[in-house]
Amino acid sequence: MSSALTDLFPLPIVQAPMAGGVSVPQLAAAVCEAGGLGFLAAGYKTADGMYQEIKQLRSLTGRPFGVNVFMPQPEYADPAAVDVYAHQLAGEATWYEAELGDPDSGRDDGFEAKLVVLRDNPVPVVSFHFGVPSREVVDTLHRVGTFVLAAATTPDEALAVERAGADAVIAQGIEAGGHQGTHRDIPETDGSGLGLLSLIAQVREAVGIPIVAAGGIMRGSQIAGVLAAGASAAQLGTAFLATHESGANALHKRALTNPLFVRTELTRAFSGRPARGLVNRFLREHGPYAPAAYPEIHHLTSPLRKAAAKAGDAQGMALWAGQGHRMARELPAGQLVEVLAGELAAARAALTGGGVL
Repeated sequence: MSSALTDLFPLPIVQAPMAGGVSVPQLAAAVCEAGGLGFLAAGYKTADGMYQEIKQLRSLTGRPFGVNVFMPQPEYADPAAVDVYAHQLAGEATWYEAELGDPDSGRDDGFEAKLVVLRDNPVPVVSFHFGVPSREVVDTLHRVGTFVLAAATTPDEALAVERAGADAVIAQGIEAGGHQGTHRDIPETDGSGLGLLSLIAQVREAVGIPIVAAGGIMRGSQIAGVLAAGASAAQLGTAFLATHESGANALHKRALTNPLFVRTELTRAFSGRPARGLVNRFLREHGPYAPAAYPEIHHLTSPLRKAAAKAGDAQGMALWAGQGHRMARELPAGQLVEVLAGELAAARAALTGGGVL
């Protein structure tokens, strides 16, 4: 990774931005203070809500941090398919005594307004999900001193990130929890994504910009592995979801290691876009029928998910988690960074000294 970007955070550990209230300022600050790169998630927030969190984070740490922004989504959802799915969810609405949300509640997630805030109040790093910004957008952020990253799930997407002028690409393997950052949502390719190590190797041969590796990373030895494979840093989400500072619902945190939830699966059930979560009742019953319609399905199911959480019913919640979820550790975020750094150092020493990992 370019030395200027690397200098922002001494440890090659990036806390993934997790939208929906998980990546709160307290979490990002703790990671930054411990030597990693903490991230705020602007997704599903207003521009002002994002700005208020940036101000709060700045009051907690003077170290560099990042903000993640969702790209606006094209209109390709079939309204009839959304209506059919809404009819299917009628029983859920009755059960949770909640109204279904309005699927037409907005497609751009306040993108332009958030860019205005980020240009007027520059932050050290901005990353993008669900697509790649234009060269013009990247240039405007560069002009105010911001480093720009964007997610990619294929070598071709990584090329698009490089061509846009981004400083680094986040290579997201299919093991990752939450939403896949595909630039185009193509239902025919569901479940066919690349594993992280294969993706790193292919992206490394396709582009010249640095790689941040993401997907199922829970231990320092895995960080050592992706660094050896060619990444410059590792991005961890599920590992930080269970930390004390995480804003995740307590039910969600406990579910990561609850024997009741034995595996994860990519599903469109909650949002209309492929996202990896713990397999629960809602995912099993509705996943096979959910259409490709993001953010329409996200808006539609939002009240149901909130009602399930309020009722203490993890079977109706979106329990986003990566494939390594059973390895989650309930620690303060800063302590987790220290543990990961120790594990990374031990793994590197074993590799260079011929020891056993």
